[in-house]
Amino acid sequence: MESLTLALWQCPYAGQASEALVLLDATATQARAQGADLLLCPEMSLTGYQIGAQAVAALAEPADGPLALAVSDIAQRHGIAIAYGYPEHNPGGKPWNAAQFVTAQGQRLANHRKTHLFGGVDRAQFSPGVAASAVFTWNGWQLGLLICYDIEFPEPARALALQGADAILVPTANMVQFDEVQRVLLPARALENRVCVAYANACGSEGSTAYGGLSTACGPMGQVLAQGGRDEELLLATLSRAELQAARASSQLPDRRDDLFGSTKP
Repeated sequence: MESLTLALWQCPYAGQASEALVLLDATATQARAQGADLLLCPEMSLTGYQIGAQAVAALAEPADGPLALAVSDIAQRHGIAIAYGYPEHNPGGKPWNAAQFVTAQGQRLANHRKTHLFGGVDRAQFSPGVAASAVFTWNGWQLGLLICYDIEFPEPARALALQGADAILVPTANMVQFDEVQRVLLPARALENRVCVAYANACGSEGSTAYGGLSTACGPMGQVLAQGGRDEELLLATLSRAELQAARASSQLPDRRDDLFGSTKP
């Protein structure tokens, strides 16, 4: 594929997993009808994010559990890949805040557990992931998954870039007071690593927390390809392999001092 069309679903939390799946089904229909190859959803999109440690533990499932099977069915019926967030069961402690990539054929291709937990809510509900995200191949594209706060650190994105990532997919639940992430950090991560970055944020409110929207897709020179407002919407952005290759012709990465800083590859 010389181009890859992403749909970024900026949405409020549904409150119930059953309702979230109905909405996901409808959104997958819309995204595919508009030509999207991949639908990217927010962090913890199937269950809600700030729902409390007891609720997270009760809803947590293995990566191949009922929620995964339901998403796989939606992906197959609509012929669209889906990256979504969910609570993953952890037999050794609190659940993981996870994101999973399912192909249009319903195959579970990648799963990432959030490594950087933000604030008291994250730490009360989740265990941090202990493995760095790894690049996976889909339709000829090298992709990586990060979750929300992970992208605010330079190392996770750089590690994926050094593995050859073309694009980094970021389900997120960023609050309204932290717009600098979308305004500054996402373009910087894309530019400094010569990768595309897609960031699907929640909107609306959950309890006393207001989510900021501004879902963003950036090209490999840091250019903003699409950015949402504050309200619910479905954004489309097309990534170009030709633009990616042109951007990499002027990349600083070949001059990076691996002898001083390490390769950061898994």
